[in-house]
Amino acid sequence: MEVFPLTRCALVTGSRWLLTLVLVLALAVAASAQGALEDRLVIYSPHGDQGQVFVEEFQKLYPNVKVDYLFLGAQEVLDRIRAERGNPQADIWWGAPTNLYLQAKREGLLQPYIPSGADAIDPAYRDPDHYFYGTFLTPLVIVYNTRAVRPADAPKDWDDLLDPKWKDRIVIRDPLAAGTTRTMYIAMVYRFYKETGSAEAGFDWLRRLDANTRNYSSHSAVMFQELARGVGDVTVWNIPDTETQIGQGMPFAYLVPESGTPVIVDGIAMVAGARHPNAAKAFYEFVMSKEVLTRFATEFNRMPARSDIPAELLPEWMRQSIKPMELDWEVLAEYGDQWMREWDENIRGRSR
Repeated sequence: MEVFPLTRCALVTGSRWLLTLVLVLALAVAASAQGALEDRLVIYSPHGDQGQVFVEEFQKLYPNVKVDYLFLGAQEVLDRIRAERGNPQADIWWGAPTNLYLQAKREGLLQPYIPSGADAIDPAYRDPDHYFYGTFLTPLVIVYNTRAVRPADAPKDWDDLLDPKWKDRIVIRDPLAAGTTRTMYIAMVYRFYKETGSAEAGFDWLRRLDANTRNYSSHSAVMFQELARGVGDVTVWNIPDTETQIGQGMPFAYLVPESGTPVIVDGIAMVAGARHPNAAKAFYEFVMSKEVLTRFATEFNRMPARSDIPAELLPEWMRQSIKPMELDWEVLAEYGDQWMREWDENIRGRSR
């Protein structure tokens, strides 16, 4: 089935895109802001160099706004915003899965905002109380080094990763820092929890994966380097980053797990107590615009959450059918910290 329906819209391309965006955002910000934009904006984000490209574009639109862009893993952002609760430093949290935003919402760390074009975001991809909105849809996949693994031998589904033949051949981005692998880990526990009401079978699954894991990488770039060098032959990550690596000539291929895969709704939110709320709203509108989301799709393989961008303007892989794993994000938000604490204290590195 088609998981991500896309409909037609008009889109300005080429050199005209920035001018069009100026006009669109001017109207949106005028309607939403209660005063002039502040002269500073602080963004916490895991989007790294890709995000930096669009931060620079934003600054061309608003040259009087100085942007501080801090690159952190999604979980690290949540931890930092928690620590700064009494004296908020960030205005925008750009990039995290739904479960982390739900945790932050429950803890009073976010404030609501309704961007223009909100109706183009499916209710499944946004918070009903408007505390966060989806920007990208990010399916997880099993990735392998084509120099070391033949397609016929590659893991086809999640449980295949537990086969003893993969012992010391798996590298994983540290799930305590990365929202992507954290989501995969707690989704694996949830597979069993939803059937029995107990997480024990899920923890056993993670122990068996730990037994096959050679290294927990400190960064996704390090993880891909280790995969390319043969430190490990298999990993789990998302399609967008993997497609980008393949496009750069890396010897990788990937498979969507046959039983279904977590589809992360990567979003954006305003931090509660933001010191620069009008600048934050302007950036929120910028990121959520059709023009920016389409550029993210074509330049960085980020599947847009908006439903009004035509499929023919998007990369080929975004048109494939992907079976989503059924997840209760509220449950993942409620138990995610507890499950990851169990993994860190009693499973990590102890199964080999």
